[in-house]
Amino acid sequence: MKEPADTLKIKQLINKGVIIKNPGAIAIGEDVSIDRISGDGVTIHAGSKIFGPKTLIMDGCEIGYEAPATIDNCQIGANVNIRGGFISQSTLLKNVTVRSGVDIREGCLLEEEVRCAHTVGLKQTVLFPFVTLGSLINFCDCFMSGGTGRKNHSEVGSSYIHFNYTPDQDKATPSLIGDVPNGVMLKQRPIFLGGQGGLVGPSRIWYGTVIAAGTIYRKDFLKGDGMLFPGANIRRKQPLCPDLYQGIKRIIYNNINYISNIITLHRWYMDIRYLFFGADKMNMALFKGATEKIGMIIAERMHRLMALSEKMPQSLKVYKEVMKGNALQKQEQLRLDFYEQWPNIEQSLNDCYKKEGDLQKRDRFIDSVQKGIEKNGKDYIEVITNLESSEANLGVEWLQGLVDEINNKALSFIPSFGS
Repeated sequence: MKEPADTLKIKQLINKGVIIKNPGAIAIGEDVSIDRISGDGVTIHAGSKIFGPKTLIMDGCEIGYEAPATIDNCQIGANVNIRGGFISQSTLLKNVTVRSGVDIREGCLLEEEVRCAHTVGLKQTVLFPFVTLGSLINFCDCFMSGGTGRKNHSEVGSSYIHFNYTPDQDKATPSLIGDVPNGVMLKQRPIFLGGQGGLVGPSRIWYGTVIAAGTIYRKDFLKGDGMLFPGANIRRKQPLCPDLYQGIKRIIYNNINYISNIITLHRWYMDIRYLFFGADKMNMALFKGATEKIGMIIAERMHRLMALSEKMPQSLKVYKEVMKGNALQKQEQLRLDFYEQWPNIEQSLNDCYKKEGDLQKRDRFIDSVQKGIEKNGKDYIEVITNLESSEANLGVEWLQGLVDEINNKALSFIPSFGS
């Protein structure tokens, strides 16, 4: 009698050195490649399920210690601890820890030493090194950076939510908490989002910001280095006008700027991050997984922004009805331009994958990183945190220049945007 495929794969894993104390209580999908699971220090506990041909599990990982864990087409870096929950089509770099009950769906990228406590929901989310999330959190469709180390990190308090779905039934709501050009240098003050609160997307929050516990914040805060409390100027009852999109200019800008930052993150991975991944198959698979997630995020944001543009004819109609004789021509034209010019905006953003920014600044920055690698080895955190301020500033200038270039090109197709 032929041995079942999953039983055979489990035996092969045990022979490789994977610790499986209860082989009959785990499941390995038929499409899982044994070659993509390390036998060095990996432990898989009872109740765990592993699926997908793209799944990668590197040295020192522990899966399912607290509760059953399911991994589906994920790339898991070295020494990652998945204590329970569900993770699908996402990439976790080394030393990440997530507790039981996590629900990490497609398009997530968690960089080094990220921590998630129990019952955290993520989707299309990027968390930079050291970012820590408390318990009972829904944090989909956003990016967060800030902090300089394990003891000085950005944090989201327990029972927090990023509101990513509007009453107009759209999801053009990504929030940029920190940014890419400064965030990658690991030298910025942390951001703290207090528990029992929420952020209404699309928002931009700068470094050093503390949003007090219990606050629902609905705006951008670009000054940073301040504490925000609940506002008292919200009327109890306001008229509801579906499809009005009164703040459409801010929504358009925040979405395009978010996409520009994620495209710039892709460039960072191609030119800088690549230097820190080993040339072996496992490390290259981890690198590919990370860049694929960045691509997934960009595609999702483009899709959501296109859907918003398609609502602009109706928004224009509602705006005229609501404002009557007080309608502003620039507001009408903004909606019309956004709708009519979307194909050009979309093409512009797609073309920006090829952009590299100021090559002179980039190459000088790469030289600094290469010297750091020669001194400290291929430890990403060690090399980046030890860059001199002048070197890091040069890198920020290169990356911010790329963000600005992408923004300006896309917005140039909306003449009314600057009016």
